Amino acid sequence: MKEVILAIETSCDDTSAAIAINGIIKSNIIKSQGVHSNYGGVVPEISSREHQKNIILVVEEALKSAKVKKNDLNAISFTIGPGLLGSLLVGCSFAKSLSFALNLPLIGVDHMKAHVLSNFIDNPIPDFPFICLTVSGGHTQLVLVKDFLNMKIIGETLDDAVGEAFDKSAKILGIEYPGGPIIDKLSQKGNPLKFKFSKPKVSDLNFSFSGIKTSILYFVKSQMEKDPEFIEKNLNDISASIQYSLVEILIEKLIKAANKYKISNIAIAGGVSANSLLRIEIEKVKKIYNWTTFIPKIEYCTDNAAMIAIGAHYYIKEKRFDDINVCPNPRLNF
Repeated sequence: MKEVILAIETSCDDTSAAIAINGIIKSNIIKSQGVHSNYGGVVPEISSREHQKNIILVVEEALKSAKVKKNDLNAISFTIGPGLLGSLLVGCSFAKSLSFALNLPLIGVDHMKAHVLSNFIDNPIPDFPFICLTVSGGHTQLVLVKDFLNMKIIGETLDDAVGEAFDKSAKILGIEYPGGPIIDKLSQKGNPLKFKFSKPKVSDLNFSFSGIKTSILYFVKSQMEKDPEFIEKNLNDISASIQYSLVEILIEKLIKAANKYKISNIAIAGGVSANSLLRIEIEKVKKIYNWTTFIPKIEYCTDNAAMIAIGAHYYIKEKRFDDINVCPNPRLNF
């Protein structure tokens, strides 16, 4: 029997729908909410309202793009958590309604597991076991992956996520939200070794980014007191130095994890895995340590329904389904 899954992703501020047929992604539609740039960050109430506006159109476009009709579907999947509660509720409620109306199985997919599983959307795919560095605006994790749904967090941030560190650093520099991709772009023309920032002292596989954010803030403030045009004159170099410092922290921990667990299959996932320097450094390090690396396409790094669809594909294999009373969990942690 052909497996045709509709997947819905509404964990934060991107409304996305995807169609997967027998584990192959046929469409992946993403509608971003640009309105949040006016507020310097995602506003949860606005995000949930925007999802309500977008979700029907996004789902219809995903079906049309995949040349699939609602009656062709045989499973409905959605992001169950973690994420913003209001945003998750929109996707969950829509999925439950469609599941009930069409009498189809319902599958709530863990958002963070789905990020890891984005490495199985396209070939080549990782062999087990592998370590995945999952980095985004809300999470920074090192995950030991033993099987499709058998994953263990072996390191995570003790405070802020690296994506938040990028965005907050950008805000210090007067860059609009979301600032991480803009810092990446500005860094292309900057000297990454021009400025130094204090690195966190965390001995195990966990991360900490609150201290380096403070270091960046105090550095910029002190320089601005000497020269009010400091940021304007040095924007590319500051951006490059910030990016270099944050990526260096990630790479050091990834090396430590790979050595500790004696694993040479290494993957990355999450929105920050789209960062150009992180991708370059992963490729450099793999030659030194003889790693086999797996890096998803850019469209599968940020929040997207394709990863929810591929997650649902493996949930079905394990016969993991939900009933109509399922509720989203904004703090879900596997």
